[in-house]
Parts: sequence; structure tokens; C-alpha cells
Amino acid sequence: MRLVSVILLALVVVGAAAFAFLPAPMRDGYVIALQRHYNVWLASTGQPMPGTPDLARLEGRLREKGLALGSPILMRIFKRDFELEIWMLKNGRYELFATYPICKWSGRLGPKLATGDRQAPEGFYSVDRGALNPNSRWHRSFNLGFPNPYDRSHNRSGSYLMVHGGCGSIGCYAMTNPVIDEIWTLLNRAFDGGQKRFQAQVFPFRMTEANLARYNGAQWSEFWTDLKIGHDLFEKDRLPPAVGVCNKRYTFVSGLKTSDITGPVSAECPAVKNTAALSQAPPGSLRNAVP
Repeated sequence: MRLVSVILLALVVVGAAAFAFLPAPMRDGYVIALQRHYNVWLASTGQPMPGTPDLARLEGRLREKGLALGSPILMRIFKRDFELEIWMLKNGRYELFATYPICKWSGRLGPKLATGDRQAPEGFYSVDRGALNPNSRWHRSFNLGFPNPYDRSHNRSGSYLMVHGGCGSIGCYAMTNPVIDEIWTLLNRAFDGGQKRFQAQVFPFRMTEANLARYNGAQWSEFWTDLKIGHDLFEKDRLPPAVGVCNKRYTFVSGLKTSDITGPVSAECPAVKNTAALSQAPPGSLRNAVP
């Protein structure tokens, strides 16, 4: 019996050592698969995902941050981290309100390419009220808007890529029913307050230099480097950047320099799109523009 234990321990040690030498994409693939299985098991037993905010205290949590229902929102998703963030406008800048664990997303790190590939999309999307489905088979859902002009410029196909309730996914982001209910309240009240649409930024992982370096030379490293430009503009300005597509690549203009901080992704270069609005606006008038 002792010999069997020693052998098993040796196999674990050897396996851990071998795992450490695997390429980053392969290591992440294993970790993501384990996280999915664990989350699905939790959901099947009715337990909340670790890190879920106190959903019974929505208004109290808003007050603690000086925020209010009806304020414009922005969404960020980080696939590798299984996290969805909601940001809310406060005093002319967006502030992080809540981080929700994602129960499940399907596919691998990287963008969605074609119908049926089961990939959850990555990129910059905009969501208006027409994208909401209160009678979804997944409790509640809203369409991210794939394919956007960038996706179409690369001939990518797919439809009904959603953020929804439950804990199943074939290209969507599943949040569980209680979590999607709170998100639903936030986005509907934002629309009631006059927001025309909100920007949804979807990233493969936290967009740090270290994470990009881990994936240097990977299939999607150039695409992710472009996403980081938009990510960093928002981090710096705390306003969503204007997003366009130039020569089949994402391009961005600071939210401090655009007249519509929640505009949809444009098939034009944003620098061209916003020139007229900027030239006609009084100095500083666009700095705190809201929808």
C-alpha cells in the first residue's frame, strides 16, 4: 500500500513538472476546462459561483460607491479569468461597480470565426435595447452584436451570441439566473435613463504586458495586441473609446475626443468619423459627453 502511495505521489510530481513546461495556451486550456467543470457542478447543486456579489444588497452596494440605478453602464469580459465587470458613469468618468463570475463560456481563447465553431466572441461590441430578450430559453439574455464590422471584414459568421442566465454555452457567456437578473436590472435602468447603447469589451485575459508576453507568437497575438490599445485607452480615460475598423484592424480614438462615447463600432476609421464633430464642438465640450 505504501508503495502504491509513493508511485501515485511520484506521478503527481512528474505531472506537475511536465505541466509547468507546457506552452501557455495548452496550460490555460487545461485550467479553463477544470474551471468549467467545477462551475457547472456548483450550478447543478444550486450554489453561487465564488466571488458573486451580495445580490440581495444591490441598492446598498450602489450607495456605498456613490452610484445610482439609471446611470450609463459599460461592460468588460475577461474569458481566461471567468469574470464580467459592470462599470457605471459617475462625475463624467466610469467607475467599476461589480465583478461577476462567469459560470461558463465555450471554446478556447481567441475570436469567434464561423457558425458552429462554439467559440465565444472577443472584441468590441455595442448593445442597445433591441438586443434584449426577456423570454430567453436561458431565463434572460442579450445579444452582443456579433458579427460587428470588424468581424464582417474578416468574413466571420455566427448569430445569437449572447450573455444569458443558466450555466450552459455553445458560444455564449452564461452567468446563472440570479446574476443575469441583477445585470438585467442595471442595463434596463440605464436604458430607461436615456443611454442608447452600452459598449461591451470582450478580452481573452487581463490585458497586461506579462499576459501578452506569455502569448507572444501565438495565433492571435497581433489581434490581442490591437485589443489592448482599446483596453488601455479605457483604463487611462475611464471613458469608452470610439471604435472603428481600418484595413481590417481595430482602431480607437480616446473617449475624451469623441462626441458619442457609446457609439457603435464603425466600419470607418474613427479618426475620420469624428473629425467633423470635433471641429464644430466648443473646446472641452466633449470631455464629459454622455449619451
